[in-house]
Amino acid sequence: MNWYIHVLRNFSNFHSRARRTEYWMFVLINFLILLVLNFIESALDLPTVLSSLYSLIVFLPSLAVAVRRLHDTGRSGWWILINLVPFIGQIVFLIFVIIDSEQQENRWGPVPK
Repeated sequence: MNWYIHVLRNFSNFHSRARRTEYWMFVLINFLILLVLNFIESALDLPTVLSSLYSLIVFLPSLAVAVRRLHDTGRSGWWILINLVPFIGQIVFLIFVIIDSEQQENRWGPVPK
């Protein structure tokens, strides 16, 4: 949960680096929260207001941690736009966030490990 809180606190930081652990723990906890919210909405026969509101709240932190993860692999944050390319773009982005960090300091800062 500390990784999730750390990302939320750094919601406006688009200039440093994020480790794989930070990125994937945020994605996992975010997914679990959305799963619970969707379950509650469907069980109570509510419109998707809760999950939509939550998604809006975590949009900027999600974007920031994805950009920092790309920085950690030595890529510009603009590579996040590869997701706009159907199917292939998501595969390329997934490969980018899975690969290991650059082992030396790069233009976005020192190695976060």
